Amino acid sequence: MKTLTIIILINLLAITSARSQDISGHWNGTTKRGDKEITFVFKIKQENATYATTMDIPTFRIAGIKPSATTFTNGKLIIDGSNVGMNYTGVFNTEAQQFEGTYKEGGIEMVLNLKKGTIKIEDSRRPQEPVKPYPYYEEEVVFKNNEANISLAGTLTLPNTKGKFPVVILISGSGPQDRDESFMGHKPFLVLSDYLTRQGIGVLRFDDRGVGESTGNFGKATTEDFSKDVLSAIAYLKTRNDVDIKNIGLMGHSEGGIIAPLAANNSKDVAFMVLLASTGISGTELSVMQSKTLREFPVKDEVAYEKNTRKAIAIVTSNKSKTEIKNELTTHYNAFLRPILTSLNVPEKNINAFIESQLKTSLQPWSRYFLQYNPADEIEKLQIPVLSLNGSKDTQVNAKINQNAIRQALIKGQNKDYKIVELENLNHFFQECETGKMDEYRKIEQTFSPIALNEIKNWVIEHLK
Repeated sequence: MKTLTIIILINLLAITSARSQDISGHWNGTTKRGDKEITFVFKIKQENATYATTMDIPTFRIAGIKPSATTFTNGKLIIDGSNVGMNYTGVFNTEAQQFEGTYKEGGIEMVLNLKKGTIKIEDSRRPQEPVKPYPYYEEEVVFKNNEANISLAGTLTLPNTKGKFPVVILISGSGPQDRDESFMGHKPFLVLSDYLTRQGIGVLRFDDRGVGESTGNFGKATTEDFSKDVLSAIAYLKTRNDVDIKNIGLMGHSEGGIIAPLAANNSKDVAFMVLLASTGISGTELSVMQSKTLREFPVKDEVAYEKNTRKAIAIVTSNKSKTEIKNELTTHYNAFLRPILTSLNVPEKNINAFIESQLKTSLQPWSRYFLQYNPADEIEKLQIPVLSLNGSKDTQVNAKINQNAIRQALIKGQNKDYKIVELENLNHFFQECETGKMDEYRKIEQTFSPIALNEIKNWVIEHLK
């Protein structure tokens, strides 16, 4: 009995310690995805009675992700990043002095233990990335989207401190992105802005809402909301005396390429547009295509798979209540996806996590808007010069199908000045590649093909007023 009492007392002390512990500071841990080690850093700070967290993923050189809520109760840490598609849950182990838990993102679930303290991150700078001091002017800027009541933070680079310069606004692709559009160890927007500024073209790039130094909730925003962030960027540039307001252009990558036309059609101040790996077909058709080309598991009947994918989209985009949509979609996913994954011997826990992830993604405001949005409708209205570039080996956005749709929209709208180019052997991020598949991005040393950079620069300079 005495031994049991001691054990109970020890457990009570452990719980009390965990409850009273100050968890403010840096917590880091490394987990494995396949044969790849991924390092996470959570910077937790206490704000009155609550906590706020910023997440970095040094492995992919991603920083400044802001989960929506952090709670720490009875030794249990929950970092709710539903706004950015992630979640971490861990329980504090007093003896090991670490949180032991699980990181979830999409349908992926990984064991992740976190220890307190800072870690030294090796610099994995890519050869194309610029090194300070730069031969041009750089300024950290903040501007407001008054309608959404958020502040957007970014970097403005100009060729010099004196004069008025043309400026392009860079618009990132889907998912929460920082101003450099960091992905898989690359910073394409940093490379692009450096290259253009050295050629006499200013660049404004900024963190997406809810990312880095920008405020707001990314998870509640739609493509249309992001276009209003771009309009706020245009309004900000117009307040500066070092910007040539007759030569403000938009340059959007991937989803940024469908945000740009929306913004331009609601502004009289856009002089030209560059679409990089942009889509020209509806979100529904793109999603159906990607459900085949980006799927990580085989299916026996592709026709039935497409039919069921379209049924899921129809449920998501219906006019029913959110509760009705969720219930109907849950039933459909269990009838449609669960048998396929079970036949592939996927553990039930992983199947549940995958379906849960699909539900969360499908029910976001962004998904409902995106699936019903056809960028061709907005591209057709454009009466400004347009350059469209796609890579021939892009496995995320098929070049031929999407460029044909973009071309037909421009022709239908009687646009008199456009250029559409499919660049050979380039992937979705305009890297020279072998396969174009997503798992190749990180392995490639190059961040942005010089051929693509030169094509952009020449076209922009030709179209400055």
